[in-house]
Amino acid sequence: MQALKLVPTIHYFDTFKAFAEEFKLGKGDILVTNQWMYDPYVKPHGVDVPVIFQEKYGKGEPSDEMMDAMKKDMDAYDYERIIAFGGGTIVDICKVLALDVPDKVIKLYTGEVAPKKLKKLVVVPTTCGTGSEVTNVAIAELKALHTKKGIAVEETFADSAVLIPESLQGLPDYVFATSSVDALIHAIESYLSPKASPLTEMYSLKAIEMIMASYKEIMARGGNSAENRKDLLKDFLFASNYAGIAFGNAGCAAVHALSYSIGAAFHVPHGEANFQFFTETFKMYMKKDPDGKISNANKIFADILGCDLKDVYPELDKFLGNFLEKKALKDYGMTEAQIDEFTKSTVDNQQRLLGNNYVFLTDNEIREIFANLY
Repeated sequence: MQALKLVPTIHYFDTFKAFAEEFKLGKGDILVTNQWMYDPYVKPHGVDVPVIFQEKYGKGEPSDEMMDAMKKDMDAYDYERIIAFGGGTIVDICKVLALDVPDKVIKLYTGEVAPKKLKKLVVVPTTCGTGSEVTNVAIAELKALHTKKGIAVEETFADSAVLIPESLQGLPDYVFATSSVDALIHAIESYLSPKASPLTEMYSLKAIEMIMASYKEIMARGGNSAENRKDLLKDFLFASNYAGIAFGNAGCAAVHALSYSIGAAFHVPHGEANFQFFTETFKMYMKKDPDGKISNANKIFADILGCDLKDVYPELDKFLGNFLEKKALKDYGMTEAQIDEFTKSTVDNQQRLLGNNYVFLTDNEIREIFANLY
């Protein structure tokens, strides 16, 4: 069995300026970013590259329509290397736009067109959640199909991943929370995956340790704010990267699979959507196999939180509730009829993720999770 695979070369710089100088950004490059990241981190250094601002093409998470529009504008430039400087939306978009893109991006997601890489890709993450800089997963909302789906092939790996803690300084509190909780769930789902190895477990466990310890420090300082986490950004960025290495090899599972339903239907940010399904999914795992590897995971969290094992899930919800709100799914606009609809959509479209479950979940058990959270 393959124990660990890491495709992108990983680089570290304290500043965007240092990165730009060593990578010799300029002719032959195109930068995909957001205006609010470009102005403080790129513009002052006079980097002479064409820039595509992602927000011009729509808000929220990636969609096939967004990518189609961006590709059309990017075709006006002559470039061989894409610099993706942004969060998960930009990173996932650029993984696809580095391919030989057909007239409609959706054809890559449905398998109608086989992926072929054309451009070099350098990923510089500006959040501490996706870990996407080291994975080959590219998620998009497919508008015509009313679902979210992923591509995960060799061709969607970045060539280089660049970690710059400076780029996390401007994160709004909510975005920091959604991204870092996402990283935590990447770490624990990959730890429980049947594809996990001792090497991926090492990355998973280190990510959990770093994120939870840093969360506790933030709370000790008075709560989630830019000032209270400023000196912890490097730890969060590396923890996200470690979690990305782990789930890039071992995979994420049912928490992510179920969360795509409300993400696509109600445009719930990915980390927040994952949080809603986190402990309820683990409760279902416990009903089916309480004495397996999940018992180790529960002890890890119980020890960190200083609680009894029997209380670990409510205590986790309470602790993470300091960063994100736990809601009933109907509060997002979900109807009772959508319990069955979302169950079917999850089973039909998310087998790539469900195959990584700690234990097999039947359709009825997936439905029960939706119903319990409704």
